[in-house]
Amino acid sequence: MKRIICFLLLCINGISFGQKDEVIVITHGTRKIEPAYRMTSLPNVIDTVISTKVIEYPLLVLQQNTAISVEPIKAAKINTESLLSPLYNSYAKLGIGSKLMPLGELYVNSKWSSKYLWGIHAKHLSSFGNFEDYAPAQFDRTKVDLSGSYLRSRFTLKSALHYNNQGLHYYGWQIPTDSVDRKEIAQRYHDAGGMLSFLSHKADSAKFNYGITADYNYFTNQKSYLDTNGDWRANENNIGFQFFGKYAVGKEVFSGELLVRNNRYKYGSPGDTNFIAADTGFVYNNTLVSLKPRITTLLQENRFKAEVGVDLSFDASEKTKFYVFPLIELKYALFNNIFIPYAGLRGGIKQNSLKGLVNQNEFVLTNQELRNENTAIDFYAGFKGVLSKNILFNASASFARVKDKAFFITDTLFSVGNKFTAIYDTLNLTTIEASLTYQLNEKIKIDGVGRYFSYALINNSFAWNLPTWQGVLRGHYNMYDKLILNLDFNLEGGRKALVYETGENVIEENNQLAKNLGIIADINLGAEYRYNKRLSAFIQFNNIASQSYQRWYNYPVQRFQVLGGITARF
Repeated sequence: MKRIICFLLLCINGISFGQKDEVIVITHGTRKIEPAYRMTSLPNVIDTVISTKVIEYPLLVLQQNTAISVEPIKAAKINTESLLSPLYNSYAKLGIGSKLMPLGELYVNSKWSSKYLWGIHAKHLSSFGNFEDYAPAQFDRTKVDLSGSYLRSRFTLKSALHYNNQGLHYYGWQIPTDSVDRKEIAQRYHDAGGMLSFLSHKADSAKFNYGITADYNYFTNQKSYLDTNGDWRANENNIGFQFFGKYAVGKEVFSGELLVRNNRYKYGSPGDTNFIAADTGFVYNNTLVSLKPRITTLLQENRFKAEVGVDLSFDASEKTKFYVFPLIELKYALFNNIFIPYAGLRGGIKQNSLKGLVNQNEFVLTNQELRNENTAIDFYAGFKGVLSKNILFNASASFARVKDKAFFITDTLFSVGNKFTAIYDTLNLTTIEASLTYQLNEKIKIDGVGRYFSYALINNSFAWNLPTWQGVLRGHYNMYDKLILNLDFNLEGGRKALVYETGENVIEENNQLAKNLGIIADINLGAEYRYNKRLSAFIQFNNIASQSYQRWYNYPVQRFQVLGGITARF
């Protein structure tokens, strides 16, 4: 009722505002006010959590069948290309050279096997050429090598046999060729031997690994043409035994080597004594025992390497002598192996033999005094590294003091001056060497080496037949794996020979006459054309400068030579 009355009043009020004349309405009403009261309870916080019911909707299982249809696909074609050349079991090389020089070489190897490997290598090279105004100079060299291996997971057993047959003439005699009987100056060497070795290779480096090697070599020459009794034939029996062991503990490796070698050299028909020099000949019995314990360690993340050891040697040639030599080598890698300085100190005993002297100078007499070479000290230092990814370098200097170093001089007692004999002296040798190598993948490789030698001897004025400087340049170029070019350039100077008469280029020093042998300038160029992967042809140009230099006094070498032939793989 109250709300109706208020509504009517508002409407009347609105109407009154719409009138132009002012109207005053006076009414009477009753307004009730509810009585007030006081709340007795205090306000508080309700912390009760009212949980809301979680409504779960069950998953509806809907299963729809899938239809699968297979369509045929056309087979793809794949073209394969071999990145590596196939391996062949055999390799043969046949050629012929100027001065009627035949060449033949053969390699035969087993196929790949996880247990057995074997191989055969045979080579023959001979020459029927002569030198003007010199004695006949024909030579021939034939060798055969056999090898075999038995491979297992924990060890390897190796064996090898060899036979070398070398014929030559002592042509260092200035006399018309037709006036000399070839048989009088002919010589032939026979070299035969074998080796057997056992090598363990356990996978765990902390276990002891070792190797044992035994070898035997027989070396002799043919009977002299002028001697019908055979008293002047020389023969040599060389037996060796070697034991090697290695054990690793952390970064240290303990290793050791024991070497026992006996060389029995006999010339003519000797008596019963150990060493006699008489008309009937002599025997030279030489035993050498060497023990070399070493310790190798790596420090500073393998940048620093040190190897320290000693060489305990027993020389039982003429009388037993005991020697102690240091074995020290230090290396340190700088700038991520870009620059590596190194230094070392070493020494040792080298056993000389008739075979070793012939390998150095094939024109020596077969009746030789044999002394062991004693290197009391050999100190060396240098640095090596890389200039770029294609260029390597090495530079070093060394000083060595060698007692009983063998030098070859012209013999005038048992020959007409066309043979050499070995003399021994104490040598102080200083060597300075530098080398540079450039290689571009398998396409180009160039090596350059320069050496300088300084000799100081006690009893001789010069180091006979040895150069004072040497330069070597080698090059290899592969053009699309079709044409292969090889260059070999050897340059030597400062060599002198002991002579007994004055003459051109002969100097006298300390009552010794020395003849300058001139400069060796030997340039060789070879080329190979590969028709396919199995057949190729080659040609070799030797001594392009056509220098008739003397490697040994009165022994000139052949001038310009050409050697050509074919090679085959099968």
